[in-house]
Amino acid sequence: MNPLLDQLQPYPFEKLRMLFADVTPNVAYKPISLGIGEPKHPTPAFIRQALADNLDGLASYPNTAGSDGLRKAIAGWLERRYQLPALDSATQILPVSGSREALFALAQTVVDPSDRDALVMCPNPFYQIYEGAAYLSGAQPYFVNSDANRNFAPDYSNVPEAIWARVKLLYLCSPGNPTGAVLNLDDWKELFALSDRYGFVIAADECYSEIYFKTEAPLGSLEAAHRLGRHNYPRLITFSSLSKRSNVPGMRSGFVAGDASILKKFLLYRTYHGAAMSPSVQSASIAAWNDETHVAENRAKYIAKFQQVTPILQEVLEVSLPDAGFYLWAKVDKYTTLSDVDFAKRLYAEYNVTVLPGSYLARDAHGTNPGQSRIRMALVAEVEECLEAAQRIVKFVRGLQT
Repeated sequence: MNPLLDQLQPYPFEKLRMLFADVTPNVAYKPISLGIGEPKHPTPAFIRQALADNLDGLASYPNTAGSDGLRKAIAGWLERRYQLPALDSATQILPVSGSREALFALAQTVVDPSDRDALVMCPNPFYQIYEGAAYLSGAQPYFVNSDANRNFAPDYSNVPEAIWARVKLLYLCSPGNPTGAVLNLDDWKELFALSDRYGFVIAADECYSEIYFKTEAPLGSLEAAHRLGRHNYPRLITFSSLSKRSNVPGMRSGFVAGDASILKKFLLYRTYHGAAMSPSVQSASIAAWNDETHVAENRAKYIAKFQQVTPILQEVLEVSLPDAGFYLWAKVDKYTTLSDVDFAKRLYAEYNVTVLPGSYLARDAHGTNPGQSRIRMALVAEVEECLEAAQRIVKFVRGLQT
């Protein structure tokens, strides 16, 4: 067996399952889960119809590189969304079966397995795929803690030069999971300068980019590179998907875009390993990428939901509206003495509401776990259910106080 598998930690939801294993939740309450970031808004009817209208595609083997039509639809969306000059859809775009598998697989392409000193840099807290990708590529993860004083952006200023010299791949997530933080142009300028100096590849996970709460849409990595005059996007690969944008997590449809020289190698890797996207799903994906009306409607539902739920939770938790995404990243120790783990366990037992302990999404690094004393709440259900969950959380905390 591959010994590198022994380095993997249980996934956060497996940890949560083990935490709840001996708990019987209060049957007086209907279960509500804010634990998993799975979109619950209905899939738009036109996407469902596009899938149904193209079921003949099931009779054909898909091309790993995807169809010309899909790549051009993705390129068109990127150009419109981020005000980019024309992209070469044949060399700078690659459809993938969801951003998750592509985020994992990129490390296998970028990291030299013979380099025993290789590091993969990850934000902390983070999406656990980054860590697994590091270990199974033969590298070691190096965690950079987010800083609440910097809008939860990772603080790279204290990373030693000797560490930077070993970094081959840097993962980041903007808008962030779980914090909802969006990197600004100065943040990207700093990262690009470090990439130029040390030669590492940047993997920019942007799957939450279309759910935001300000009038200005989140800055994207390709957009930042273009503004800073970085033509052809050297050592930069961005990842996105339809799951959150279009409420189709089951379609497993996303893309990678950026540096054509890296994507050429990534396509070679994927012809052996990657899951090629069904032609039927490709047709539905084209329809989704070409439409913005449903995206604006989806975003409006999240805005209304967060505007109602956040003030209720602010009565008992230290929490604020994020820049983007569909999570609330709340501190639980302002009004309680419970740890994040105990908070989640007791809330589930007493009020049948599931939240994810923040420490499950982070690692002990540099003397601290930046997820400690925090919980992540995914406001993915319809507004009524989220409001009910918030009201139960208020009752729970106030009960602790008395």
